[in-house]
Amino acid sequence: MKYDIKDIKLSQEGLNRIEWAYQDMPVLKSIFNEFNSNKPLKGLKIGACLHVTSETANLMRVLKVGGADVYLCASNPLSTQDDVAASLVKDFKIPVFAKKGIDDKGYYKHIKSVLANEPDMTMDDGADLLTMLHKDFSSISNRVIGGTEETTTGVIRLKSMEKNRVLKYPVVAVNDSYTKFMFDNRYGTGQSTIDGILRATNRLLAGSTFVVAGYGWCGRGLAFKAKGMGANVIVTEVDPIKALEALMDGFRVMKMDDACREADFIVTLTGDLNAVDQRHFEKMKDSCIIANSGHFDVEINKKALEKLTVKKRTIRPFLVEHTLKNGKKVYLLAEGRLVNLASAEGHPACVMDMSFSNQALSAKYIKENHKKLEKRVYKLPDEIDVDIAKRKLKSMGVKYDKLTKEQEEYLRSWEEGT
Repeated sequence: MKYDIKDIKLSQEGLNRIEWAYQDMPVLKSIFNEFNSNKPLKGLKIGACLHVTSETANLMRVLKVGGADVYLCASNPLSTQDDVAASLVKDFKIPVFAKKGIDDKGYYKHIKSVLANEPDMTMDDGADLLTMLHKDFSSISNRVIGGTEETTTGVIRLKSMEKNRVLKYPVVAVNDSYTKFMFDNRYGTGQSTIDGILRATNRLLAGSTFVVAGYGWCGRGLAFKAKGMGANVIVTEVDPIKALEALMDGFRVMKMDDACREADFIVTLTGDLNAVDQRHFEKMKDSCIIANSGHFDVEINKKALEKLTVKKRTIRPFLVEHTLKNGKKVYLLAEGRLVNLASAEGHPACVMDMSFSNQALSAKYIKENHKKLEKRVYKLPDEIDVDIAKRKLKSMGVKYDKLTKEQEEYLRSWEEGT
């Protein structure tokens, strides 16, 4: 079995983490048992490009027990947990191509290593695997029956490909499922981003001015978590509706040009490039801490920061001090990459339980329905989304009301009025 990981000797530590996460993933556990009995993915080769974490490891186990041959690489150069990668190779015989801190050349080499196995299905977090398949491995695209996409940034890329008629197979936008984006993006990103910032800086948030760039589901989650820890939160937005929502939620709303002058912390979650640009670095107060929790490291203009920097040094792991030409200092966390995965451990397992249940059931859905799917981006059917929610509530011991026949009939009727 071919693989490329940091150190196979780390496997026991990784196994411990995988087992610990699995305890808090009851929905995925129920799918594991069903897949183990029914083998719905039998004969399928799945190429996955995801954050190599303990939670992802449990998804890989479910796919494999469902009958699939699985090949995994990382979807970010800093998001791999090396001990988990080692355990997947040694304990579960799953080929992994991932090392934390690898350079860009090695990162793309790992993606190519997965594609070299000619997968029948792709599984992405950011669409890098799918994009490379379309560009450099187009000869195998005819064998691919479908793909899945985990995150907002990847879905944006895929919808652009669909619009330009270059998408070569159907893809399920897992990110668009309610049990994914309402929980993973809001609760998961909110908590894990704070976790990454605190581990990198050990700074107190209470009383600080905390700027959140972007008020999508991830931005909402982070803004509320930062507020809950006592920070004074400012939101920057380009969408007037989201800006209004942030204001009505109790946050100050400003342009980044103004917010950066007050900020102790700035975190980007926009999905777009240069949310923090050269003019912002020049206006920032001294000792501002900047981080990114969007998928790619383009949201903070690192080239502009380097251009303004006269001195640079690493203060703590994942914290680099930039002394600017104007004498002020700016602190960049995790190289501008996903701070929640680079300097922390990503989302808690109970949140990824639903996200990865969506992934597993999407794979099954594609296997069973690919012949009637067009080459476009799909939302996972609502009944599967609801099924995941029901499983989660059952695992938590929560009971909820159901409509009576009379209530159902009333909602279907149009004759009754005031």
